Amino acid sequence: MSTGQDARRYLRHHAHGVLATLSQKLAGHPFASIVTCVTDHAARPLMLISRLAEHTKNIEADPRVSLLVRDAAEDPQQNARLTLVGHAQKTNVTPSLQARYLRYFPGAAQLLALGDFSFFHIEPTTLRYIGGFGAIHWVAAKSYAPPANTLEESEADIVDHMNGEHAAALREYCRHFKHAAPATVAMAGVDCDGFDLIADGHLMRFDFTETVVDAHSARAAFKTLLAAARA
Repeated sequence: MSTGQDARRYLRHHAHGVLATLSQKLAGHPFASIVTCVTDHAARPLMLISRLAEHTKNIEADPRVSLLVRDAAEDPQQNARLTLVGHAQKTNVTPSLQARYLRYFPGAAQLLALGDFSFFHIEPTTLRYIGGFGAIHWVAAKSYAPPANTLEESEADIVDHMNGEHAAALREYCRHFKHAAPATVAMAGVDCDGFDLIADGHLMRFDFTETVVDAHSARAAFKTLLAAARA
């Protein structure tokens, strides 16, 4: 697995981070704020933000941003973290992309109803990925980018099928890979690197053993993980 793929998979494990923008109020001083996000199928962080928010005003004036995600730990310097540097821009959101975001964050439907929230994504230019002590890498956007795939077109059908026909398998994934026994579990999304479940209201990320590019290879990947869980 390449460092770029490692970095991409690492970012997909995080649903929130610290967004740094260039403050308009403070004459370009860096301004950091907490945002929730989910990666799209190009592995770009997708955010739903209010036009009244300070970071939105900053982005509209200067799109240069960075997003920091990290593992929670008593000593964060010993754990992995990633800073994605890029340009934020308003997203021409498709119905399928909006549906994907709302599966991860159902409460965001109330924000959309307010009328002043819009989707923005960050187009990566480079990344700084620290996999642990001494494992420090600059990652080019080209090596971070996922391979060409058709998961965006088939995601909704895959999610509906897994939730409708394979609820038992979803529980097996939780039991074996996360040592959890949730009362409720549902798939939120699937991408070329893995999939996310919402178990008792909490997001759980699962990596595929191999990168998938279409519904057929995703189906095979689900079977591989289920066989491992039941072994």
